[in-house]
Amino acid sequence: MTNKTFLYLGAAFIATLQVQATYVLSGEHIRTVAADQQTIRPLTAPYLHEDSFVQSDLRAWYLNHQLESIGGEVTVAALQVRVAINQKMQLVAYKDGYTRFSGGALDGNDGWNDIGLGLKYAFLQDWENSMHAALGVGYEFNWGDESAFQNTDELRLWASFNKSYDNLHLGLTTNYITAIDLGQGAAGNSDMLTFHFHSDYYVADWISPVFEINGYVVTNDAGTGASNLSGIDAVSLGSGQNEDVWTAALGAEIRPPNVEVALRTAFERPFLSSDNIFDSRWTFSAVYDF
Repeated sequence: MTNKTFLYLGAAFIATLQVQATYVLSGEHIRTVAADQQTIRPLTAPYLHEDSFVQSDLRAWYLNHQLESIGGEVTVAALQVRVAINQKMQLVAYKDGYTRFSGGALDGNDGWNDIGLGLKYAFLQDWENSMHAALGVGYEFNWGDESAFQNTDELRLWASFNKSYDNLHLGLTTNYITAIDLGQGAAGNSDMLTFHFHSDYYVADWISPVFEINGYVVTNDAGTGASNLSGIDAVSLGSGQNEDVWTAALGAEIRPPNVEVALRTAFERPFLSSDNIFDSRWTFSAVYDF
């Protein structure tokens, strides 16, 4: 794919976002929900963890991933865009940004991430019983840099379910990710099933604690699993079928008074893992609704 094609597609997508944002904001397509009934947006696994709600927002991300076992760290900076087409349809620009490796064996392996675009259909929006469900499809284009273990094509299918009990909000998302260029890329890649559990509790207008669990299960490694490393949600690595990773994260969302931006942070560690690269991660995020 040429750079000119990339620019044309990017311009067309941005133009679509602008048109749809105007359409949504000028109509009655965004439902107003009481603060204590609002589910906090997913706080970890930002490329893969989608909820069942439809809204228009910007989400800025900064991830700091410590690689104690092999030395060094990875930092990722990214910006996501979600735009509601109507009450049930949403455009999602879920992956972009820049990845930087510092110290250790991977020092200097910096580069741009692949671009991931998708469409969500929230087929169940039962506000009376606080039940919501959605399906989605996305595609990750191999426009990133191999130096940062990107540059692979992936098709992504996902489903999500959310349920609230007064101030307690629960969610579950599962993804099936198939590598179009299976086994290719700088270090190979794999097909995966991923699972993401979310819970948050509305304590007050300004704070909600969050607990999440993420699981990454390799279903097809195309024989590239010799690296014994899983790139989980961050990079493309040829992890093997017995190299699954499960992590737990504890964090919170802070909503400062008279500020339209919600600030979030979480600390994440594996509790079940056969790889040796996911040691710990801090996630920082800010959300702006428009």
